[in-house]
Amino acid sequence: MADTTINPQDAAVETEQQIVTLTPLAASKVRELLEAEGDPELALRVFVASGGCSGFQYQMALTPAEEDDIVTEFDGIRVLVDPISAEYIAGSEIDYSESLMGAGFTVHNPNAVSSCGCGHSFRTADGGGEARSCGCGH
Repeated sequence: MADTTINPQDAAVETEQQIVTLTPLAASKVRELLEAEGDPELALRVFVASGGCSGFQYQMALTPAEEDDIVTEFDGIRVLVDPISAEYIAGSEIDYSESLMGAGFTVHNPNAVSSCGCGHSFRTADGGGEARSCGCGH
């Protein structure tokens, strides 16, 4: 009898369309994080949540794929984006930087018409989110 178990990773939507890209430095850092976790089911999830000083904020996590995810691969790293977030971040580039002020990932989003000085929140042209005072010191 055939095995009918459905793996959520197999059920995810595989696509050649790059919703987001990673700079070489960001890819290197994500690879380090994935290797430290030691779980081959994990991938980089990039998503948008309400909040932040500009209306939306970028979020990232290491998670397994879910059924409706758009899954792309960049430099050997699987990147997961849910369909709703894909509308807001399509064409974005994720970078990683280290400086005296700290280290972290930054999203360069061509869909954002304004963003916080910290680069972690944004507003789109269709009015998604109301700009508020920045609580991050920028």
